[in-house]
Amino acid sequence: MLEVADLTVEFATPQGWVPAVRDVSFQIAAGGVLGLVGESGSGKSVTALAILRLLPPQARIRGSIRFRDEDLLALPEEQMRHIRGAGISMIFQEPMTALNPVMRVGDQIAEAALAHGDVPKAEAWRRAVEALRTVAIVEPERRARDYPHQLSGGQRQRVMIAMAVVNRPSLLIADEPTTALDVTIQAQVLDLLSELREKFSLAMLFISHDLAVVSQVAQHIGVMYAGSVVELGTAEEVFAHPVHPYTRGLLHSVPTLRSERSQPLSTIEGSVPAMTALPPGCAFEQRCAWRIASCSVAVPPLIEVAPGHLARCPVLSAEVR
Repeated sequence: MLEVADLTVEFATPQGWVPAVRDVSFQIAAGGVLGLVGESGSGKSVTALAILRLLPPQARIRGSIRFRDEDLLALPEEQMRHIRGAGISMIFQEPMTALNPVMRVGDQIAEAALAHGDVPKAEAWRRAVEALRTVAIVEPERRARDYPHQLSGGQRQRVMIAMAVVNRPSLLIADEPTTALDVTIQAQVLDLLSELREKFSLAMLFISHDLAVVSQVAQHIGVMYAGSVVELGTAEEVFAHPVHPYTRGLLHSVPTLRSERSQPLSTIEGSVPAMTALPPGCAFEQRCAWRIASCSVAVPPLIEVAPGHLARCPVLSAEVR
């Protein structure tokens, strides 16, 4: 469904071109779910925006992004507009800023239907109401006439999902769709996404910094650090047998029901390097207990440590193999 190869995104700054995403590669099969995990600033959202070509003019993209065997980076803007919202849809991170505050939510969903189909306004409105019903909004006919500020956070997120699926896309990009929600609403939204994926045979790129959330949704996991994918594999393999030191640090920092209350949480010492001053070698090298001399010389390649499981660490990859 989607193949991203050697994707690099750089932004023009007074200091020169600064990378935000570096040599990122992954694939998503039809109906499959890839979870991109990493802390803020690791390049997850920039990767998603690059796929849809929604980056600002001061950004430049290298690499390949193929959707159904079409190179999205080579398409004219007119063709790309047909793919956005119809072939690929995106749920943005903060619905209150993504939704127009002075338009009824039904009109906003109907607008998405009108943009991708030669349908009368009455039919577009009917589809908008049906989309709200699909995402389990109570009394969708009445709620379609509400403005975003009249809805709760969970309802606004459902409106965003309704807008994303109204045209029955093949690929859904969900960028931190549960970040601002409490755990109860979060669980409801995750269940809804799973139901919609099965109902419409959706492929999904699910972006989050929350490992627990990703473990509930994704079949495959990509771990990002300082703009690069440092580990990639099935969710079962990555969670059960993490290889990269950063992945191990993330998993060890998550509290469990067995954790002692008096025991402090495990942390990763140090901080992420500035993207304006990345080291020549591994970006995680200064924080890594397993570093060797070669780690400071060149960026380690992704090494296959098990079938379909890759990690960017020469030391621990060799141990596993």
